Amino acid sequence: MSTMTIAKSELILGGQKSGKSRRAELLAQQWLSQSTGHRAVLVATARPWDEEMRERIRRHQQDRAERVPGMVTVEEPLQLAQALAQHSAADTLVVVDCLTLWLTNLLMPAPGLELEAPAQAAHEQAALLVKAIASAPGPVVLVGNEIGLGVIPLGRETRAFVDALGQLNQQVAAACARVTLMAAGLPLTLKASS
Repeated sequence: MSTMTIAKSELILGGQKSGKSRRAELLAQQWLSQSTGHRAVLVATARPWDEEMRERIRRHQQDRAERVPGMVTVEEPLQLAQALAQHSAADTLVVVDCLTLWLTNLLMPAPGLELEAPAQAAHEQAALLVKAIASAPGPVVLVGNEIGLGVIPLGRETRAFVDALGQLNQQVAAACARVTLMAAGLPLTLKASS
């Protein structure tokens, strides 16, 4: 494994299967290899709302357990800032995977899980997340999708989601020390604090 520099905070963006989660796992492996006192925690935001998603989650859990056996997984589909505050420590790298599903949970929840004023809740939760990133005592790696590179989507709700995700990505990118765009498994550094 090549040595990767771990930033205080890093946002990893990219398309589907671009290598985002793999990069986050590599950073976690690197962190764990630096000291026996280091810990790594994955905050998973996905909800198993159908059989395909349950299988996808199971596959991710199995693959992650093989690649990063020392990383603990906690599930938090909504209260991301609180989870970050709870699990972050000077000796702990926290990976959040992923911001896109987290925003989906807030804006388009499964039946029976609806929030009152979801757009307002998402805005408030994003502000809390930015504060949690800034105050985290240990390194934070956040994974999210870049979905705004294609054609303008049909449908008001879909356009609103693309806009909201773009705004969230900008807020989190501004709060992070490093921003990496993944394409075909290759990282492109968009921002690196000096």
